[in-house]
Amino acid sequence: MNNGNPKKPLVLSFHGSTGTGKSLASQFIVKNIYEKGMDSPFVHFFNSVIHFPHASQVETYKSQLQHWIRGNVTNCAHSMFIFDEMDKMHPGIIDGMKPFMDHQYKLDGVSYQKAIFLFLSNAGGEIIRERTLVSWKAGKKREELKLEDLETALSSFAFDYYGESNVVDFVIPFLPLERQHIVQCIMFEMVAMGLLQPDHNKACEMADEILIYIPDDDRRISFWGCKKVARRVRYFMLSNKEVPQPAG
Repeated sequence: MNNGNPKKPLVLSFHGSTGTGKSLASQFIVKNIYEKGMDSPFVHFFNSVIHFPHASQVETYKSQLQHWIRGNVTNCAHSMFIFDEMDKMHPGIIDGMKPFMDHQYKLDGVSYQKAIFLFLSNAGGEIIRERTLVSWKAGKKREELKLEDLETALSSFAFDYYGESNVVDFVIPFLPLERQHIVQCIMFEMVAMGLLQPDHNKACEMADEILIYIPDDDRRISFWGCKKVARRVRYFMLSNKEVPQPAG
């Protein structure tokens, strides 16, 4: 953002299993750039399943998306485009976006160099989870993992997505969450439900009862991450009548 003349748009590709924080990270980025956050007219969010559902309409989607990107970048050079569930997007649509993300001074009179593209994908989640477990079994903590530990795996599925093109600046892995992270998620939800003093012991109990872990005997990694925590915590607490009731 401080570079007045970047050579190309910033393109980030987030990869990891569901519930590992890809959407949350993108929201943090947005909040720190745009005053109105996700409500900013310069932030544009697309979900592949909702916005591009039919393979038979790929050419139509591609044309409409190109027109949308061109119009919004013309209006605001620092426009941001977020694409969720990229693993379900037809490759033809990705190909239609590549010219806007490449090293181009101008394309049809419009410069895209200051635009930002964020891609969120579950692709590679299983590989990332597997590498994390292998490292753990070898005695390396999750916090000790570095990008180079996953670089080969990352490059393989990034190539499957974007081919030989160099439009993506950073492919970022989101590691699976451990039980301790799930406990933190549960305590956060307790506060959101009105418990000013969340119970850590109760959170640990819920973490063991409401979610699935792998490997099953070690309960090391959460299969769903924090994706289903909010709904399951609310159900658990309502069932046990532990949700605070409104005054009066």
